[in-house]
Amino acid sequence: MLSKLPLLFLLPLTASLAQTTSQAPQPTQSVATLRAHTQLVVVDVVVTDKSQNPVRNLKASDFTLLESGQPQQIKSFEEHGDPSGTAATKPMPVNSPGIFSNYSPAPSDAVNVLLVDTLNTPVTDQIYLHDQFRKYIKTAKPGVPTAIFGLTTKLLFLQSFTSDPELLKAAIDNKNIAHSPLIERVTGGNTTQSADQMSETVATSGVTAQPGSTAFMQQVIADLKQFDAQQNSFQSQLRAKYTLDAINQLARFLSGIPGRKNLIWFSGSFPLDVLPDGSINDPFTVVASSEAEYRETTNLLTRAQVAVYPIDARGAMTSPNMDISQSTSIYLDDAKRFNADEVKYHLTAGAENLTMLRMADDSGGHAFINTNDLVDAINKATAAGSHYYTLTYSPTDSKWNGNFRKIQVKVQQSGLNLAYRRGYFADDPDISLQPHHRSGKASATAAPPVDPMHVAMMHGAPDSTQITLKVRVLPTSKARETDVAKGNTLNPSSDMKGPYRRYAIDIAADPYSIHTEQASDGNYHAELQFLTYVYDRNGSLLNMESDPVRANFSPDLYKQILHSGLPYRQEISVPLKGDFYLRIGIHDLVTNRIGSLEVPIGAVKDLPPLPASAATETPPAPSPEK
Repeated sequence: MLSKLPLLFLLPLTASLAQTTSQAPQPTQSVATLRAHTQLVVVDVVVTDKSQNPVRNLKASDFTLLESGQPQQIKSFEEHGDPSGTAATKPMPVNSPGIFSNYSPAPSDAVNVLLVDTLNTPVTDQIYLHDQFRKYIKTAKPGVPTAIFGLTTKLLFLQSFTSDPELLKAAIDNKNIAHSPLIERVTGGNTTQSADQMSETVATSGVTAQPGSTAFMQQVIADLKQFDAQQNSFQSQLRAKYTLDAINQLARFLSGIPGRKNLIWFSGSFPLDVLPDGSINDPFTVVASSEAEYRETTNLLTRAQVAVYPIDARGAMTSPNMDISQSTSIYLDDAKRFNADEVKYHLTAGAENLTMLRMADDSGGHAFINTNDLVDAINKATAAGSHYYTLTYSPTDSKWNGNFRKIQVKVQQSGLNLAYRRGYFADDPDISLQPHHRSGKASATAAPPVDPMHVAMMHGAPDSTQITLKVRVLPTSKARETDVAKGNTLNPSSDMKGPYRRYAIDIAADPYSIHTEQASDGNYHAELQFLTYVYDRNGSLLNMESDPVRANFSPDLYKQILHSGLPYRQEISVPLKGDFYLRIGIHDLVTNRIGSLEVPIGAVKDLPPLPASAATETPPAPSPEK
């Protein structure tokens, strides 16, 4: 039900939300969005000279902007960048006990986000990567806020924005950044697989072949090669899925932070597509493509104003087939196999580099490939993204038909280098990212689309900030209960047992981040979903409440909501003993925008219970239509 919320709660909490959202960007003002009702396209442009130094003090008149070859009128223009490099993080608003928010204060200019990708980086290269990271932290310019994330089979939030070198060093040394179970060594390496082991066993066994046995063994070896190739393809597809899911999740997290975000992504490889393998009987059984998922990722990145700077953590690469320490007997009398592995290595490495270059170009960043000085690459990436110009325009083509539209930016001065996103897909921003509406055609072997709300509600995931939330969490009483609260759904695979304590989850959501439509009767409608999950310390889901709501607001109530926030209450039961976490979220089902945050029960379990009057008093509420 929508809003059992007491007036006693609305006054202190929504006033606090109003203060928070006044600091946060409103969707109609944010340059991080591309929307049909405003038809606003945002382009961040990094301008450097021949020595890669930023070019300052340019005017709007210095720029020419085209879309699909057609000139566009620049509606707004702004130069960003602190010449001293000492922009400071805005202080986090101080909340009373039991009150939490997903609001993320950050500098108004560009911020840096480091992504340590061990999912796609061989273990041997991770050691060098961590060494280079520590070196960078020691020499990093003071006062520059940086956040650090890790990528294994999921996204890990290791450190929020800080310029404290000790905190950054601790985040890099985090033991939760495990090596990848889906990548063994280097790209295209000659790792001996089951087919090779079988060949060597037959060759060295000394057993005289019986009539017909040679053909039989050759067929067995060919089948094993086919199996090995399909296993490798499956692992590559999994890595692509995990990687794109993580970057999508990161883009949603960063979307609530104003200004440009420089995502400096350290990765050993990123297999967007799996190519045919000519060394097996059926080369096309391994083919797969993640183009549809990649398209969604680039849309999210551009809307969140994120520029990607991929850095190949493997450094300058040479063919592993040339390394005698890695070679095996499979090449001794098989020059054809060696040539085939060489071709495969160069094709795979080229495809991986192309993916990095493509993602950099599509987001307005720059890729660093075949360099052993990773510290220099980080410094160049942070310097390139620290000063930029933001141009906005309304496209002359008002049809949102899903086609790719090329963006071109020029400056009057010659000899300057420009980095900016090269275009966007003209998907209707209010519907194109809904789970049931995905642009592009997925491969028959591609994984099914992932529900972004499922990812946002994962334990330990970064807060989603597309919708700003202010949440109060308090025990409803000190009573021990044997049954869970009404509307709760226990996970049948968990062993959660009572006694329980019930908690009230009082939410005030930023109404400016939520899509509403005024009907012919004058009332305002919104399609929303409110969720609260209970996790244990191991990340196992124990209990949940999920409320899909079609809200109906009268004009007077809607005016109140615009001032104080959209209210909602849920109640959730948590076991009395143990460490538990609440994951709280709201999902706008029309625009697919998400807000979420996580609250440890340890932070609220000893707080005074919710007053009885606040637990029972109900204000004039909008009529829900579930």
